[in-house]
This record gives sequence, structure tokens and C-alpha cells, in this order.
Amino acid sequence: MKIKTNMKYEVAAMGELLIDFTQNGLSTQGNWLCEANPGGAPCNVLAMLRKLNHKTAFIGKVGNDMFGTMLKERVTNLGIDVTNLIMSDAYKTTLAFVHTAPDGDRSFSFYRNPGADAALEKSEISDTLISSSAILHYGTLSMTNEPVNTATEYALETAEKSGTLLSFDPNLRPPLWDTPDHAKERILFGISRCNILKIAEEELSFCTGEEDIVNGIVKLRTKYTIPLITVTQGKHGCRAFYDNGRTTLDMQCPTFTSVKTIDTTGAGDTFCACILHDILKNGYDDFTKDRLHDMLVFANAASSLITTRKGALSVMPSEADVKSLITGNV
Repeated sequence: MKIKTNMKYEVAAMGELLIDFTQNGLSTQGNWLCEANPGGAPCNVLAMLRKLNHKTAFIGKVGNDMFGTMLKERVTNLGIDVTNLIMSDAYKTTLAFVHTAPDGDRSFSFYRNPGADAALEKSEISDTLISSSAILHYGTLSMTNEPVNTATEYALETAEKSGTLLSFDPNLRPPLWDTPDHAKERILFGISRCNILKIAEEELSFCTGEEDIVNGIVKLRTKYTIPLITVTQGKHGCRAFYDNGRTTLDMQCPTFTSVKTIDTTGAGDTFCACILHDILKNGYDDFTKDRLHDMLVFANAASSLITTRKGALSVMPSEADVKSLITGNV
């Protein structure tokens, strides 16, 4: 499977761009102090790719309000193309309040009924931007309801017609779905269309019914042809499964335990960006055991570093930071 080269954009991503309010201390009255961190999984992926010097573009919608204006400015300053970022007068920017546990894990409370990101319409999608991209990355938050679900389906069709590779990360957020069955159906739809799949261990179990990772991968591959599947396992590291019909590889890689985790927001997005980084550098038509190992080590290091910082989009690690962590742990 080939990846398009010399494109205007290396990766375009569509979906949610929002504010993550994260607790950052207490007031003198003992009330939470919340920091407004720019976020949203697809744009987090682009932010890390920009740190790695890739050309990126975002497709989505925010409110024409104080939060939407801040998000547009922040994303623009990162060097992400925002020509297909719609500023809505009818809908407000989506907000997420993040509760962080002592171990750095988090849970979300969303204010999105409706939110601007879910109001993106098919007619607002730039066909030219998608066809000018080597990879289109997407998740499931742009499939929770209409009209953004139809817009997402249209974007995927446009990508397929133009030979743009499709990268999918389910990024399951149960509170945003009307029923678990609807969430599962949309995840499986996303999987059925992608060429590159990054999925969390719990999401793999959710959509396959298999607790064992290998059994879950086997179940997916009985229905879908996806050469590269990576599975993130939080503090337990990750696994990668590659099968192009000629070469079959199964690689496991531990995480970096030397870092002090304070917030896991964006860890999976950072990991996903590093997988796409390797594909952009080295192609998608073949993997070796050594290449797969090096790719996972780099992605694990980057995702470990982001957990040492509050937020994600604005504080992605540099390539030098990532290599320094790897060197220090050899």
C-alpha cells in the first residue's frame, strides 16, 4: 500500500477542537482553579506532527466566541492550516472538564448539547484539502450525531476516491453516546474504512468482545484488511500487529517508567502522531521487525513525556526531548 508524496498537506485531521478545563490547584477558599487548555484528539495529533515538522491541516467547527477565537489563534500559531476551520455563530465551542486521578488518569464531563464541533456539515468539508493530503485522520467524536456523522462519512469517501490513506483512532468517550451499541457500530464503521488503526486496549475489547488482545486482533482481521494495527495499553506500553500478506509481525514494547505522570490527556494522540510520523518518513508498503520496534519506542517515549505536562495540544514534546528520553533509558 503506497502513500502519496509531495502533497500540500501530509496529514489532515477532522473532528473536535475544544477546551479542556483541567484542575490546576485550589483557591484560598478551597475551590478548584481550572486552566483552559486547548484540546481535541484530532488536533492533538496534528500538534505533535507539527513538532516533528510535518505539514498539517484541520477540518472542524468551533463557536465564534471567546473560546473558539482562542482555539483558532492557538492552532494557527502552531502552524496548522485552519482554512477549513468553520467559525459558527449558531453554536458554542464545546467544553470538556477533566478530572485527574492521583495516578494521572482522567475522566471527562462534556458540555456539548449541542456543540459547534458536532454541527459540522457535509457542505462545509473542503474536498480539495482532503485530496491534497497524504493521510486523513479521524475518530468517533465526529460520528456521535448528525450532521457531523454524515460529514465524516463524506470526508472518508472523498479521501478514498483521491487515494488519501485513512488513519483511525476510536477515542471512545462513553458519555457522548446515546447507547453503547451505537458507539460500537460507529467504531466498527470507522475500522472498516481505515488503512491505519490505533486503538486502546479497552476499546479493542469493547468492539470485539475479546479480553485478550491477540484474540481481538484476530477477530478484527477476519472482517477487515488493515495492515498496521497498534494497541495502546497505558502504563503497560503497547503492541503492534503488521500483516501485508507477505510479512506478519507482532511486537510488544513497554512504556517509560522513569517519567512522573501527572496527566494522561493526549497520550494516545501523541502516540498516534508518532506512528503517522514513521509512515510519512519510511512509507507504508513494508515493515521490518527493527523498524516496528524503533517506531514503537519513539511513540512510547513521546506519549510518556506528554503525561508529565498539563494539557496536550500546546505542550507537545520536541523530537529532541523524545530522543533524549530514549537515550537516557537505553
